[in-house]
Amino acid sequence: MNNKRDEVVDYTLPNGLKVLLKPLHTAPVVSNWLWYRVGSRNELPGKTGISHWVEHMMFKGTPTFPKGSIMLEVNRNGGVLNGFTSHDYTAYFETLPSDRLDLGLRIESDRMANSVIDLAEVESERTVIIAEREGGENEPEWVLYEEVMATAFRVHPYGHMVIGWKDDLLNITRNDLYQHYKMYYGPHNAVLVVVGDIQIDRVQARIDELFGPIPAGPPPPPVQLKEPPQQSERRVIVRQPGNAAYFQSVYHTCAAAHEDAFPLMMLEAILSGVSFGGGAPTHRSARLYRALVETEIAAYVGAHYQTSLDPDPFRFYGTVRDGRSPAEFEAVLDTEIERLRREPVTEEELARARKQVRAQFAYTLERVSSQAQWLGLMEMLGDWRQFDTFVDNLSAVTAVEVQRVAQQYFTPSNRTVGWFEPIRG
Repeated sequence: MNNKRDEVVDYTLPNGLKVLLKPLHTAPVVSNWLWYRVGSRNELPGKTGISHWVEHMMFKGTPTFPKGSIMLEVNRNGGVLNGFTSHDYTAYFETLPSDRLDLGLRIESDRMANSVIDLAEVESERTVIIAEREGGENEPEWVLYEEVMATAFRVHPYGHMVIGWKDDLLNITRNDLYQHYKMYYGPHNAVLVVVGDIQIDRVQARIDELFGPIPAGPPPPPVQLKEPPQQSERRVIVRQPGNAAYFQSVYHTCAAAHEDAFPLMMLEAILSGVSFGGGAPTHRSARLYRALVETEIAAYVGAHYQTSLDPDPFRFYGTVRDGRSPAEFEAVLDTEIERLRREPVTEEELARARKQVRAQFAYTLERVSSQAQWLGLMEMLGDWRQFDTFVDNLSAVTAVEVQRVAQQYFTPSNRTVGWFEPIRG
C-alpha cells in the first residue's frame, strides 16, 4: 500500500479550524467533510439528544441559503450531501463535481457562522425527532440495545442513545439548542477535510477566505465523566410484542487510543468478519456464523468493537431462530468465548482476516468520499496519520494478543446481557 502521509496538506487557521487537503486526480470529483468534535458524549443529563437535534437544525438554512436551498443547490449541481451525529462527533459532507467545490465550502462556512435556529423550526423539528425516536421504539433490536447500554453504563454518556431520551426531547428549548450550537459548532472545534481533484493553492486560499473570518467560540468543557469498573454481571429482559427473539451482550473494553484496540478489532474480524469500509460481507467464514447460523440457532449473528474516544463496549448481537431460545444462543456464544480465552486463534484465521482487511481497505480507497471520511474519522479519534498505518497495525496483531484481550475483557463480571422475548399476538 502506498504511503499517503506526504500527500496530505495539514494546517490550522488562526481561529482553530484544522484543515486536511488531499489531492486525488483519478476522477473530476471532490468530497468535502466538516467534522465537529461534539456528539452525545458531550451531553448532560436532561439535554440528551441535543447534538443530534442541532445537526438537524443546521440543515434549516441561513440567510444566504434559506430553508430547503442547501439540498436543492447541491443536487442541482450534480452532488450529494448528508450529515450524521455519533457518540463522539458530528459531520456534514458534500460530494460534488470538482469544479463545484466552492458550493460545498460556501455551504459549510455559512452554516458554521450563520445557521438560523428559528423557534417555529425548533418546534417543527421536535416533532420530527420524536417521531424518529418512536420509530426506533417499534424495533425490538433498537429497544433492546437502548436497555442494554443504559444498564451497562451508569455514569458515562455512552449509556444513552444519540437520539436522546424522550422526556429530554420534550423539554429542550430553542435557547438550549442555540447555546449548544455556539459552544461546539465553530472553527475552534472543527476539522475540514477535502479530498479529490483539487489544486492545493487555490483551495487553500478559498478556505482561508471563507472560514478565516469566522471567530472562534468559547472552549468546550472537557468530558470528565468516567465509567467505574463493572463489578458484577448485569442482565435485562425485554418482553414486548414481536415476531422474533433477540440476544445482545456487551463487555466493557478500551478507548480507540489504547494498545488493545487493534487486537479487539482483529478479534471482531475473526468472530464476525471484517465490517468496515462498505465492502462485501465476509462473515460467512467467521466463527459466530458457523457456530450459530449454520447450526440453525440464529438467523443472524454479529460482533462489533466500536472505536471511540472513551472506552466503549465490545458487542455481540443476533436474531434467534423461531423455535430456539436466547438461552440456547447465549450458551453457544459462551462456548465460543471460552474457546477464545482457552486457545489461541489459528494462523489460518488470522491470515484470512488480514486478507479481508486489505481487500476492504482497498475498496475504501477507491472513492474520494470514503478517503475523506476515513481521514476525518481518524482525526476525530486522535490523529489522521493513523489512516496510513491502519492496515499494517491491524495486520500485525498476533494470536497471543487476540487471546490476551479475550481473557482480559470477556469475563462474566464485565458483561451486560440482554434478551428480547417476544409477546406474540
